[in-house]
Amino acid sequence: MMNQLEEAIIYATVLHQGKIRKFSGSPYILHPIEVAQILSTMTADGEIITAGILHDVVERTDASIAEIEKRFGKRVAALVECDSEIAYAGEESGDAWRRRKEESLLSLKNSQDIGVQMLWLADTLSNMRSIVGVYSEQGDAVWEVLHQSDPELQHWYYRSVAELVELQLNKTAAFKELVKHINFIWPGTFDSDKARYRKYKEVSVEGCKLLGRGAKGEVYRYNDELVIKVFNHNNTYSDVEREITLSRKAFVMGIPTAISFGIVSVGKQYGAMYELVDSDTISKQIARHPGQVESYAKMMAELAHTIHSIEVKEADSLPDAMERLRSYVRSGVEYEDEALAEKCMRLIDTLPVTHTMIHGDFHTGNVFLQRGEPLLIDMDRLSTGHPMAEISSLYYFYILLGEYDPEILVDFMGFSCRTARQFYGFFLKYYLNTEDEDKLRNVTEKAAFLAYIRMVHRIHKKGEPTGENRKWVDCYLGRIAELAERLDSLAF
Repeated sequence: MMNQLEEAIIYATVLHQGKIRKFSGSPYILHPIEVAQILSTMTADGEIITAGILHDVVERTDASIAEIEKRFGKRVAALVECDSEIAYAGEESGDAWRRRKEESLLSLKNSQDIGVQMLWLADTLSNMRSIVGVYSEQGDAVWEVLHQSDPELQHWYYRSVAELVELQLNKTAAFKELVKHINFIWPGTFDSDKARYRKYKEVSVEGCKLLGRGAKGEVYRYNDELVIKVFNHNNTYSDVEREITLSRKAFVMGIPTAISFGIVSVGKQYGAMYELVDSDTISKQIARHPGQVESYAKMMAELAHTIHSIEVKEADSLPDAMERLRSYVRSGVEYEDEALAEKCMRLIDTLPVTHTMIHGDFHTGNVFLQRGEPLLIDMDRLSTGHPMAEISSLYYFYILLGEYDPEILVDFMGFSCRTARQFYGFFLKYYLNTEDEDKLRNVTEKAAFLAYIRMVHRIHKKGEPTGENRKWVDCYLGRIAELAERLDSLAF
């Protein structure tokens, strides 16, 4: 009686019969067999190796996931599905090709099954071997044979796959070979050390006190002197490295910030260690002493002034915070109402071009108090632009999140919606150095306008809005439209 793997080889051979590989003209079945062989160097798990044999049958033949599940079981079917792409019309255009790849990469980012990462690595390595073989002889002519002829888009894709599998598979020969091939075609993509043996220091946060959480991860008190930020599982090594680099740059520019001194692995996630002796976040302080929210709001306003007083030089090459605001419009409001999106863009363009430093993720969960002095962390959104971008983020965190879902705000900040509203009011008063209600109201309306745009973007990131989310999107679109008619400028 045939075992599962033998049956998969026969099944895939029949389905791929008559098909050939682009570069070599050899029978297509040799590619999935090579993928299975690469997988066998990483694991003895028969289901993962079987999925390697079958990984292209749904994408390239008439087979279905339902049929795979019936013949080979749920896990094999799930693995094959995670490595199968959805085709779009106009696939050969840059936008459609990148959209297809971005959506397929999400399955790799979000999967918790090591088999998915192994399968992607094996498939990518097999393809890269073929590309390198032709590239060695023909150079950039290799791209003319592929659906996507832009070598920079190909570079983005192969680099992304390598970064996403690195944490768990960096010790495998397959990963080191993939890095070597990528560096051969695109020199300097990865540190050459990645192609040699490397072991990250492994730490555990089990039993450690949770200090705060944000969009990118959670921060724990590791011991009396150290805290560790544990990044979400879909953050790559380069994401963590970039944040640490920006932290150092911010420190040199004059921002009081904690500097990480090492990247570690925390289970299946990356972590960054910081020396923060006897420190806690301002969110924690407010949660313990809500009656002192005004004094903490004043401290945050003074810190914002420190950040916004720094002029960014062109050589510092920080991203444009205004472009992030425009991206929120494009990935939210524009899906719903193109005419309204144009009005939003015009209002964003009323903000003066400045070289002001913007933190980009400025809230009390990202500020530690050490011996009474504030220290910022989370520098991955460090940018330059008008301070309204920062104030709109504060409205989003402290007002809008509580309106959309109070539980999210309480979980995120650690204190009540009422305290959050008080914090925003005090912050704005001290930041603008005024108690003029008309001015405070005017700036708040402008901040709310940008925050509503961001919230529509946030909801759309989850997929097509339905149910309660559909109601919220319609509500925020109405508010955006009303403010777009009334506001002449977003500057203050």
